[in-house]
Amino acid sequence: MNIFAKFKETAFSVLPVMIVVVILGLTVAPLSLSSMTGFVLGGVLVIFGLTLFLLGVDIGILPIGERSGAALTSKKNLPLLLGAAFVIGFIVTVAEPDVQVLADQLKGIDSSVSKWNLIFMIAAGVGLFVSLGILRTVLSVPLRLILIISYAVIFALAYFTPTEFQGVSFDSGGATTGPMTVPFIMALGVGVAAVRSKSGQPSKTASSDDSFGLTGIASIGPIAAVCLYGIFMTGGSEPSAEQFKEAAELSFSANHFLALLPEIIHEVISALAPLVVMAFLFQIFLLKMPPFQIIRMIRGLVFSFVGLVVFLLGAQGGFMPVGERLGEILGEFAVSGDKLVVVYNSLGEVTSSLSIPGIIEIIFLLLTGCLFGAVVVCAEPAVWVLTDQVESISGGTIKRKVMLIALSAGVAIAIGISMARVLFGFSLWYVLIPGYIIALLLTFVSPKLFTGIAFDSGGVASGPMTSTFILSFTLGASSTSGGNPAIDAFGVIALVAMTPLIAIQMLGIFYRIKMKNAGGEK
Repeated sequence: MNIFAKFKETAFSVLPVMIVVVILGLTVAPLSLSSMTGFVLGGVLVIFGLTLFLLGVDIGILPIGERSGAALTSKKNLPLLLGAAFVIGFIVTVAEPDVQVLADQLKGIDSSVSKWNLIFMIAAGVGLFVSLGILRTVLSVPLRLILIISYAVIFALAYFTPTEFQGVSFDSGGATTGPMTVPFIMALGVGVAAVRSKSGQPSKTASSDDSFGLTGIASIGPIAAVCLYGIFMTGGSEPSAEQFKEAAELSFSANHFLALLPEIIHEVISALAPLVVMAFLFQIFLLKMPPFQIIRMIRGLVFSFVGLVVFLLGAQGGFMPVGERLGEILGEFAVSGDKLVVVYNSLGEVTSSLSIPGIIEIIFLLLTGCLFGAVVVCAEPAVWVLTDQVESISGGTIKRKVMLIALSAGVAIAIGISMARVLFGFSLWYVLIPGYIIALLLTFVSPKLFTGIAFDSGGVASGPMTSTFILSFTLGASSTSGGNPAIDAFGVIALVAMTPLIAIQMLGIFYRIKMKNAGGEK
């Protein structure tokens, strides 16, 4: 992949967010010069880091996943395939940038959380459900059945999960489907479906349907894992808004990039080391690539290492602290215009008084969240890949523009709802439960292919910008509006990830109707 093409993709992803922040920072949410400078520098580092990381994934890591998937499926050894699928899912999730960022965000507001224990739990959940997804493909179990049973179990687990872990658990499902994890999982899913097709087990159409859905199944595992982590974790205390505000101010004032560098390098080495070990073991026992391909793989791993270090340095050093600070300013702005409402009883006596945020301030914060949502989803490179894919599959019937409008509107509404949760503190379940019920009911009427694509793409909209900036912005707004960030702010990634489940299946239904009408006209 041409490095300039990658740079263009990542710049297009990050720059719209930077432009909106700079405009807000110079107008209604004034930021200091040092803050703006740190944010711009952090944004530049995020762009260059993500460019190098994605380039390394393309030239060195993605080929490992593709060749491993093909080699494992060709051996037709189901225990070996399922065991390797678990190991691959576990290792690549540990190295996933979005998972690292999510764990850092949670640890920043609750010091009792062990970052690496949380990451390992998420990785184990991904590995287990990748194996389950592979088994589903081999046995030709309907995707709808797996999804309905899995989400029923998930919501049952969430009922017993402490409140401060409920939003994080569903956020982890969206964070895992990032640029590191998806290529490996997709390679395995396509490889298994292709082998089944060659063996003559399913029809060609069924094989095409089975090529999608594995990523959607894999994203369920982290939700279950974090729920279990919350249920069985002992000794933790519920974090308060004051604790988060202190942590945010500390990280914001100590915005020294070089001071963060040693710890970030250590974290990236810890994250990528298992992947390097796996790659060389696969080379010795399975792949046996020629020397020039080994050199290319090593070059890709080096690019990925440097890119991940630079990306996390920019995100932690400038991007996330300013996102938090901007959220704090706008959150404080929304509750500063309080209006007193006096409540009378039936006798005309004053019984109580309420102080509610000013309507204009509330609307402004909600619209700002919606604006960020629309900008972020349109800027995500993975969204453009997805829209191309759907337009191709539908033979041009479902236009990319229609897809972008549907996803943009959905994500804008999702982040607007997240801002409303921050201000009014209503439960995440009021949104997630109806949303997933609708998504699962649509599986009965949407074409199977679109259902697979929809659940695969649940994490597409929740890319690096959502995990870094949007979550930081929501946490900051929660800390100054009187809420609990662990409860009110986490869940924003989950809402963003839920949007494509409904939008793409609705487009699938539209596609089916249009095809039927076209057939009737003929």
